[in-house]
Amino acid sequence: MAVEVSFGGVKLAKSCTDHRLRQRRFGTERAKKIVLRLNQLSAAEHLGEMMTLPQARCHQLSADRDEAFSLDLDGPYRMIVEIAEIPVPRNQDGGVLLSEVRHVVVTDIVDTH
Repeated sequence: MAVEVSFGGVKLAKSCTDHRLRQRRFGTERAKKIVLRLNQLSAAEHLGEMMTLPQARCHQLSADRDEAFSLDLDGPYRMIVEIAEIPVPRNQDGGVLLSEVRHVVVTDIVDTH
Protein backbone atom coordinates (compact mmCIF):
# COMPACT_ATOMS: atom_id res chain seq x y z
CA MET A 1 0.00 0.00 0.00
CA ALA A 2 1.47 3.36 -1.07
CA VAL A 3 1.41 6.69 0.70
CA GLU A 4 -1.62 8.71 -0.33
CA VAL A 5 -0.75 12.32 -1.10
CA SER A 6 -3.25 15.17 -1.06
CA PHE A 7 -2.88 18.93 -1.01
CA GLY A 8 -3.76 21.65 1.47
CA GLY A 9 -5.60 23.75 -1.09
CA VAL A 10 -6.76 23.93 -4.68
CA LYS A 11 -4.13 26.51 -5.71
CA LEU A 12 -1.29 24.43 -4.26
CA ALA A 13 -2.68 21.25 -5.87
CA LYS A 14 -2.81 22.89 -9.30
CA SER A 15 0.64 24.43 -8.83
CA CYS A 16 2.12 21.02 -8.04
CA THR A 17 0.23 18.86 -10.53
CA ASP A 18 -0.17 21.03 -13.64
CA HIS A 19 3.07 20.92 -15.66
CA ARG A 20 2.90 24.43 -17.13
CA LEU A 21 1.75 26.10 -13.93
CA ARG A 22 4.40 24.25 -11.92
CA GLN A 23 7.15 25.41 -14.32
CA ARG A 24 5.90 28.99 -14.29
CA ARG A 25 5.47 29.26 -10.53
CA PHE A 26 8.55 27.36 -9.33
CA GLY A 27 11.03 27.33 -12.22
CA THR A 28 12.48 24.31 -14.02
CA GLU A 29 14.74 22.85 -11.31
CA ARG A 30 12.31 23.20 -8.42
CA ALA A 31 9.46 21.90 -10.59
CA LYS A 32 11.50 18.74 -11.32
CA LYS A 33 12.21 18.24 -7.61
CA ILE A 34 8.53 18.66 -6.74
CA VAL A 35 7.58 15.92 -9.20
CA LEU A 36 10.41 13.72 -7.89
CA ARG A 37 9.33 14.13 -4.24
CA LEU A 38 5.65 13.51 -5.07
CA ASN A 39 6.62 10.36 -6.99
CA GLN A 40 8.85 9.19 -4.12
CA LEU A 41 6.06 9.74 -1.61
CA SER A 42 3.57 7.87 -3.80
CA ALA A 43 5.99 4.96 -4.26
CA ALA A 44 6.77 4.66 -0.55
CA GLU A 45 4.82 2.21 1.58
CA HIS A 46 4.87 4.59 4.54
CA LEU A 47 6.38 7.94 5.52
CA GLY A 48 9.26 6.21 7.30
CA GLU A 49 10.70 5.18 3.93
CA MET A 50 11.22 8.85 3.05
CA MET A 51 13.50 9.17 6.08
CA THR A 52 15.85 6.62 4.47
CA LEU A 53 16.36 8.63 1.25
CA PRO A 54 19.43 10.82 1.83
CA GLN A 55 18.65 13.14 -1.08
CA ALA A 56 15.17 13.94 0.31
CA ARG A 57 16.56 14.90 3.73
CA CYS A 58 13.16 14.24 5.23
CA HIS A 59 13.00 15.43 8.81
CA GLN A 60 10.35 16.09 11.38
CA LEU A 61 9.68 19.67 12.39
CA SER A 62 9.71 20.56 16.05
CA ALA A 63 7.59 22.09 18.80
CA ASP A 64 3.98 22.69 17.76
CA ARG A 65 4.67 21.35 14.25
CA ASP A 66 5.74 17.84 15.29
CA GLU A 67 3.20 16.30 12.91
CA ALA A 68 4.82 18.07 9.94
CA PHE A 69 7.84 16.98 7.92
CA SER A 70 10.17 18.85 5.58
CA LEU A 71 11.53 17.42 2.31
CA ASP A 72 14.40 19.09 0.43
CA LEU A 73 13.75 20.56 -2.98
CA ASP A 74 16.45 22.96 -4.22
CA GLY A 75 18.47 25.53 -2.34
CA PRO A 76 16.57 26.65 0.76
CA TYR A 77 13.20 25.47 -0.60
CA ARG A 78 11.31 22.64 1.08
CA MET A 79 8.09 20.73 0.58
CA ILE A 80 6.18 20.67 3.86
CA VAL A 81 3.89 17.68 4.45
CA GLU A 82 1.64 17.01 7.41
CA ILE A 83 0.21 13.73 8.59
CA ALA A 84 -3.42 13.47 7.47
CA GLU A 85 -4.36 10.46 9.56
CA ILE A 86 -6.57 11.01 12.58
CA PRO A 87 -5.54 10.06 15.14
CA VAL A 88 -1.86 10.41 14.32
CA PRO A 89 -0.14 7.02 14.86
CA ARG A 90 2.06 7.30 17.94
CA ASN A 91 4.74 5.22 19.66
CA GLN A 92 4.43 4.49 23.36
CA ASP A 93 6.83 7.38 24.05
CA GLY A 94 4.55 9.80 22.15
CA GLY A 95 6.65 10.05 18.99
CA VAL A 96 5.10 9.62 15.55
CA LEU A 97 5.00 5.99 14.40
CA LEU A 98 6.28 6.61 10.86
CA SER A 99 5.78 3.03 9.68
CA GLU A 100 2.01 3.53 10.10
CA VAL A 101 1.71 6.89 8.29
CA ARG A 102 0.15 6.27 4.89
CA HIS A 103 -1.60 9.56 4.15
CA VAL A 104 0.03 12.99 4.02
CA VAL A 105 -1.07 16.47 2.96
CA VAL A 106 1.33 18.78 1.13
CA THR A 107 0.74 22.09 2.90
CA ASP A 108 3.45 24.33 1.45
CA ILE A 109 6.41 24.80 -0.87
CA VAL A 110 8.48 27.33 1.00
CA ASP A 111 11.90 28.88 1.62
CA THR A 112 12.35 27.83 5.23
CA HIS A 113 15.41 30.01 5.86
